[in-house]
Amino acid sequence: MFTRLFFAVFPVFLSLNSFCGYDIMIKQKTMINTIRDLYALEQLSDGGSCIHRLNPSVKLLTTIVFIITVVSFDRYAFSRLTPYIFYPAILAALSETPYSTLLKKILIALPFCLFAGISNIIFDRAPAFALGAIEVSYGVVSFFTILFRTYLCVTAVLLLVAVTPLAQITDSLRRFKIPYIFIVMFEMTYRYIGVLVTEAYSMFTAYSLRSAGGKGIAMKDMGNFTGQLILHSFDRADRVYNAMKCKGYSANYALPRGGGKLKVQDFIFCFITCSACVTFRIVNVNALLIKIIARFA
Repeated sequence: MFTRLFFAVFPVFLSLNSFCGYDIMIKQKTMINTIRDLYALEQLSDGGSCIHRLNPSVKLLTTIVFIITVVSFDRYAFSRLTPYIFYPAILAALSETPYSTLLKKILIALPFCLFAGISNIIFDRAPAFALGAIEVSYGVVSFFTILFRTYLCVTAVLLLVAVTPLAQITDSLRRFKIPYIFIVMFEMTYRYIGVLVTEAYSMFTAYSLRSAGGKGIAMKDMGNFTGQLILHSFDRADRVYNAMKCKGYSANYALPRGGGKLKVQDFIFCFITCSACVTFRIVNVNALLIKIIARFA
């Protein structure tokens, strides 16, 4: 019951950003284009590049190692994070993932970390260094560090989705012994968002036809619209879940998703990526390069 309630209510708040707010102006997009935008990256996961052919468990493991090492740096270590840009850059190039698609998804996540970064600029005013006559505070350094760290982590996750089908990702999570309830919530919420968008689009179309060509949803109707969307979502989620049970779905049973045995290229990719991430974490590569250049200069 809790799982079905979670699937019904939680995605509502994820999608309300596209349908409500102050002075709302709903973009004139068709439902098909909206759903296509939601799953644009996943549609790239059927490619045939060398990154797509890697074992999904290896790609998931390297992504986890990359994120852990990036997050482990303190908030002033902007220069130490710069070598990590090679991972998403090389991976996107080898997998032929469009940078424009990645950028659109990254821009959605960046505003959430702006507030933390701006607060650092306000409260952390101790001088860090000077660029000529301009004094740069530690708050500014931490601001750019937070933004850059978010960019690296979000890009790594997006690239994982772009080169690995969701079914293989969830199967790899099961192989890593992640609690099944988290896997089910992740998988079902991700899949149900498309269903929810369809329901919300139908409700919005009906509302527009009854509002004599009004733009957006009036504030006086916002509460009723949101409540109706939650009720419709709960009813739709219950019907979807019952249909899945009738077809033999069980959250405890992991269907074989494929992926095959580990190959030589899987070991090579995992070793190089993980070794580079750990090396960048332990060794200050930028300082080392400066010393080498100064010695030969």
